Amino acid sequence: MTDSPVFHPQPDEHGKPVRLHHPSTPTGMQAWHDPARRATVIPLGPLPAELNGISFAPWLDTPVTSSGWDQVDGQAGIAEPAFAPPPGKAAAAGVVIEEADGRIWAVAPSNRFGGYDATFPKGRVDPGVGLQANAIREAFEESGLRVVIVAFLVDSARTQTFTRYYLARRVGGNPALMGWESQAVHLAPLEGLAGLLCNPNDQAVIAALIKARSLKKVK
Repeated sequence: MTDSPVFHPQPDEHGKPVRLHHPSTPTGMQAWHDPARRATVIPLGPLPAELNGISFAPWLDTPVTSSGWDQVDGQAGIAEPAFAPPPGKAAAAGVVIEEADGRIWAVAPSNRFGGYDATFPKGRVDPGVGLQANAIREAFEESGLRVVIVAFLVDSARTQTFTRYYLARRVGGNPALMGWESQAVHLAPLEGLAGLLCNPNDQAVIAALIKARSLKKVK
């Protein structure tokens, strides 16, 4: 007797069901309240009502147009370098979301899309949407979280894209309501991040995060 197929509760962009060939395993509720442990939620999985004083209430009034996303709250008047993707590289933007307890949010792409077991929320920049706005949008679509931009982190050249990463913090949203592109959302200590995000493309981003934290401690 074979196990019944598991499908993501949300269809893909074409309205088709997404079968999860190797569904992720959620952690117990206690992991969410221990800053030294990794916590994992799957689509529509159980969560505590809040974490570090911030509710996991869904973000319901999300923009529905590109112009709406371009004006989305959470963008910041921060110093950041000019953005110039090399020839042949598409522009992309993403976020490294820091939780108040020091842990970092990551997403597990459905069926290891792109060869990633886990990675940071990111995506190609849509026409008419700024870099920060696009990063906020990707965070919501891939992790279900509502974030605000805190600082520029690093630019990273990938196989097909040139991605600007921002530091961000969670202000709302519900990771159990992740979009179809993700089959799990993780909250992991910085010390274990390199082992979780094992694709080489993410190592430079993790190094930039470690450096940013070191500079913050010096200040």
